[in-house]
Amino acid sequence: MTYTETLEANSFISKLSEEQKIIFLKALAYMAKIDGRLDEEEIKYIKDAAEKFQIQQSSQIFDFQTEENILNEIKKLGNRRVYLELIKELCLLGHSDSDLSDDEVVFIGNIGKAVGIELEKIEQISNWVVDKIIWIEQGKIIFEDA
Repeated sequence: MTYTETLEANSFISKLSEEQKIIFLKALAYMAKIDGRLDEEEIKYIKDAAEKFQIQQSSQIFDFQTEENILNEIKKLGNRRVYLELIKELCLLGHSDSDLSDDEVVFIGNIGKAVGIELEKIEQISNWVVDKIIWIEQGKIIFEDA
């Protein structure tokens, strides 16, 4: 799954400061490396997002920190709707390699906990993401896209 199929530069994200956009993408980069491997598709996904967000200092995104630092930085996003978007993007990224690991699930849950998003809401978002992925794949079959 590519950036253009998932992360939209919607009004919630596009209104963030550059620092906030970097924090948003740092969380994605951290998530991408949780399973012990940072694959090319995940790197491309994040770099495409940085380009779409017009991030000038994209090298900061892959400056990996501890989970605790990421959780503290995420609070700077300061908006429940942006937190929900972040959780959605984390779920999409986690499912992009068809293997949402236990560590990735725990990280998403920790983010939710840190910013006051209920586990039930996270589960709703995750289920919606799975449905979206299935729907996109079915569309490819129906419309004979390779």
